[in-house]
Amino acid sequence: MIKKYLKSQHKDITQLLSLVLEKSHAWLLSNDDYQLSTNEESKLKTLIKKREQGVPFAYLSGTKGFYHLKFKVTPDTLIPRPETELLVDIALNLFINKPCNLLDLGTGSGIIAITLADKNPHWQVTATDFSNKALEIAKQNATIITNKINFQQGSWFEAVPNQRFDLIISNPPYIEEGDGYLDNLTHEPISALTAGKDGLDDIRIIINQAPIHLNKHGFLLLEHGYNQQEMIVELLKQKFTHIKTFQDYNSNNRAILAQLK
Repeated sequence: MIKKYLKSQHKDITQLLSLVLEKSHAWLLSNDDYQLSTNEESKLKTLIKKREQGVPFAYLSGTKGFYHLKFKVTPDTLIPRPETELLVDIALNLFINKPCNLLDLGTGSGIIAITLADKNPHWQVTATDFSNKALEIAKQNATIITNKINFQQGSWFEAVPNQRFDLIISNPPYIEEGDGYLDNLTHEPISALTAGKDGLDDIRIIINQAPIHLNKHGFLLLEHGYNQQEMIVELLKQKFTHIKTFQDYNSNNRAILAQLK
């Protein structure tokens, strides 16, 4: 019966039951005497085993909420983090009631580009990724909104040769190789997480190449690690001005916005 499982110590058991039975948490509580069928019990045990092996719940359910939308996710894409919603807020405040030609570098499942395109149907939005598999997921996710996004495959700016934008936004890999934090992320694509010994390899590429892809006085917005802010500010100073730093909702340094000189 459901009651037996609800009393167990299995991780995310309520969500797993809801997933298998396609019922709400409230339904589970009010029908805790429901007897699972052999097929349902088999599915549940498989999910419990995978969850205990560390597979994130988002990969088991195949979806993850971000901002006001729900996105498809697979092991080919990172799982959306609430911290990244900060980038969306900054971008929305930067171009209130204004047109914007936006580039989302390393879009992954497309959460930033799609969210901003949905919030601002009048924006022109381009999204890139090195991974074809990730882009396929992003394209599927884009079908949940009405306006079209231009998806391009390639490594950073190689995907958008000779193109310029008003705002370039990116949540690039920024974790240091060998960081202990990675021990808890073994099921997510490592290439989307790490960037060299100090975690700044990809951020350096983006900062160095962004100026030739920005319109006059255009903006660059980056997510970064909690301990990288000062180093990134120094990297930006040569070609950017009006550098602003932001903390996430856990009061960790998380984002930087800079304007082309």
